[in-house]
Parts: sequence; structure tokens; C-alpha cells
Amino acid sequence: MKTRILLIAVLLFSSLAYASDNLKVDSLKPRLIAASPSKNVRNVNGILFKYFDEEEHFKPKKVNGLGMGFNFMGVFLPPLMLFNLSLPNNGDYVIVPREKMNTINGLQLSLINMEPTVTNGLEINVSSNINTYAVTNGMSVSPFFNVHHEMKSVSVAPLANIGQKCRGIQIGLYNQCKDFRGIQIGGWNENGRRKLPLINWNFKKQKTKKTVQESRQNKF
Repeated sequence: MKTRILLIAVLLFSSLAYASDNLKVDSLKPRLIAASPSKNVRNVNGILFKYFDEEEHFKPKKVNGLGMGFNFMGVFLPPLMLFNLSLPNNGDYVIVPREKMNTINGLQLSLINMEPTVTNGLEINVSSNINTYAVTNGMSVSPFFNVHHEMKSVSVAPLANIGQKCRGIQIGLYNQCKDFRGIQIGGWNENGRRKLPLINWNFKKQKTKKTVQESRQNKF
């Protein structure tokens, strides 16, 4: 009797372990249509619907296709952010490794994005990227403003384009980027080299404090 009970317990434990392993494998399989937040979604070859942005216990996802965000906070934020339009923590941000960020290869279409995301393609956000590390390689369009930490593309917004590291073109009423290489077109444009109305540019590599110190040491 005891042997049978022990055998049943072993079989039950092994079946649960097998089911758990299968669940982990299934979560890595690409989905055609998926929703987020979800513990079992990691890869999507199709459409991902985000009904809420995960700020806690965030698990990155890879989307080859369309990422759609319906966090309705994005509808109310634009009027409030016009009074304090800047990068999170005044530019003192933490760089997020790529493996810990969402990756969207295709189109990101959202009201607002609050998850660290790399977009390779076209990004259309109503309230752009708030309180998160955002990278866009392609084109970014917003009806109000664009906020990025890294941008290698064309950034277009009627009110403002704000960035930390930009390579490409900014088009808007106000354009600002600290580490900028490219062309800015708008009412007022600021980059690490100069401030100008209408058109501003910079095609030279910006010297950091470290490179300036090294050049001074080399002179001596």
C-alpha cells in the first residue's frame, strides 16, 4: 500500500513538473494575436494589444508586427505635460539594457507608452513615452509631442520633440536634444552646440567631459 502511494505521489509530481515546463516553452512560442499584461506572452508575430502598461514586475516582449497600447492615461496627459515637458528626472536617467526592453519591429500605435521600448520602424503615440526609457530607430510621429532618450530617425510633432541622444531630423515648434547630430527645423531649436530659430544643425561629434579631459592631458 505504501509503495502504491509513493508511486502515485512520484507520478503526480512528475506530471506537474512536465506541465510547468510545457507552460514555460509555450510562453516562448510566438503568438499571432496576444494581450498584455500576461505572464505567458513573450513573443508575438502579429498583433499585441496592451490594455495596461506594466511598471512593476515588467517582463519584456518582442513583437514582429503591430503593438497597440490602450492605456487611457495618454488621453489626459498632454495638457498637463505642456507645463513641464522634459526628460524624466531632468535627463538624469538610467540606461536600460536592450534585453530588458520591449522590442517592436514594425509599428507601435499607442495612446501612451510607459514601458521601456525599442521601436524599429514607425512609432505613433498620442502622449509619447512617459517615465520610461524609449529608443526609436525609424520614424516617430505624435499629434502633440515626442519624448525619447535615444532617437535615430525622423521625429515629427507640432508642439515639441525632446530627446537625450538624437541622430536624424527633428521637426516641430520646439526641438531640444542634448547630444544631437542632424538637422532641427522649427520655431526654436536647441542642441548641445547652439540655439537657433527656424533651422539648427550639428554634424560634428560632441565632446564629452571625458574626451575634453583626455585632450588636455595629451597636450601636456
